[in-house]
Amino acid sequence: MKVFFFVSRYIMNSNQDTIAAISTGTGSAGIGIIRISGPDAVGTAASLFVSATGKDLRTAEASKMYYGRIRNPQDDSVIDEVLIVKMNGPHSYTAEDVVEINCHGGIVPTRRILELVLAQGVRHADPGEFTKRAFLNGRIDLTQAESVMDVITAKSEKALEISVGQLSGSLRDKIREIDSQIIDMLVLIESNLDYPEYEIEQLTNEKITSGIENARTLAQKILEYGRNSYLMREGVRTAIIGKPNVGKSSLLNLLLGEERAIVTDIPGTTRDVIHEAILIGDIPFVITDTAGIRETEDQVEKIGVERSLSAAESADLILFLRDASKDLDDDEAAVIGTLDRNKTIFIANKSDKAEDVSRETNWNYISVKTGEGIEDLKERMSRAVTGGSVEGSGNAVMLNERQENLLRQTIQRLDDARRAIDDGLSAEFYSVDLTEAGETLRQITGESLGEDVLDTIFERFCIGK
Repeated sequence: MKVFFFVSRYIMNSNQDTIAAISTGTGSAGIGIIRISGPDAVGTAASLFVSATGKDLRTAEASKMYYGRIRNPQDDSVIDEVLIVKMNGPHSYTAEDVVEINCHGGIVPTRRILELVLAQGVRHADPGEFTKRAFLNGRIDLTQAESVMDVITAKSEKALEISVGQLSGSLRDKIREIDSQIIDMLVLIESNLDYPEYEIEQLTNEKITSGIENARTLAQKILEYGRNSYLMREGVRTAIIGKPNVGKSSLLNLLLGEERAIVTDIPGTTRDVIHEAILIGDIPFVITDTAGIRETEDQVEKIGVERSLSAAESADLILFLRDASKDLDDDEAAVIGTLDRNKTIFIANKSDKAEDVSRETNWNYISVKTGEGIEDLKERMSRAVTGGSVEGSGNAVMLNERQENLLRQTIQRLDDARRAIDDGLSAEFYSVDLTEAGETLRQITGESLGEDVLDTIFERFCIGK
């Protein structure tokens, strides 16, 4: 059944129509690329391209650039000078015949060329359709397809490194290792059920239980390796909170390395939340400078305080700031009592004004004026996210919500099989659980997946990819 899935999809997709789209961003740029894929890709491009050397694109050597012009076949007018390359399937991104037209960047030339291509009977590609065809044609699996968008949207060097590794199949290999263990257990069960009269390796609960534990451990490790996937992809939502004039905006400016937030001695200067992104090591942080938390009759400032508390509640990391030269007051103590200590770093600013004050061990003492303690604070912020370590590229993975949910479902199915064994049920019962575990797992790589789910996945891609 699994072989039929791939074969039927390949046959279906190999007869599809030809598609085209602009694969570069809109706006002024040095280069713009129009990508064409499908059975008529080369013929369509050849009808518009005039080589400077008279070379016919249909007979030209593949994977080489050719210089020439794109002409409108209606009036023979020149649209643009271009470099063009054809790639014969299956040696292309989509495993189909592909032509890429490299023209001058900008909205007008790229759109004009795309319009000419579409006028030849080519269909405009849907979002992610090029990558979808690469998957359907068997060139990549679904983990590799989904990693394409992770590469495009990577916000740090680490995220890019992990995503490129998955583009090469690192996550797929981990998933297939688990799948192989599940298949081995099912083969052992079926052999003993179908041929009990032969001296085949005897089925024992201990062997199947051991296999379940090994498969479960591997699945759990992938979840652990990917525990920071969302944070690496979207950035750690970090809220700086505290009373007015404790240095929240100054801390934001210092972390950013620029004067982004307004800093004055007037309480209540910051009345709304300010969001800024910053990289600390390999980790992206989205830092929010919030209004000072205090009792106020000013309606605008009161709204800012409410937003500050809301930002703290939804944050992945909280930086609570107080003035080190002053004692902690009742209002600050009350706010601290509402904070989740597992995701809060307590910071005492203005340490340069409190040299004679005894320092409490659970507070990080800094001075945004002199820079004291800032590097230690950055290290503490990184540790709060990574737990003290960042997985090496060989283990770390980027899991999206779909993949994470399927891994958890796989673990649940394995647990069901284990309980069936512990309850003394026959092999027929826990073989069903193991079969479902394998089917759930293969949805991650796309080996067992419905067409509706597939469409939903690729709809999130950008057009041209």
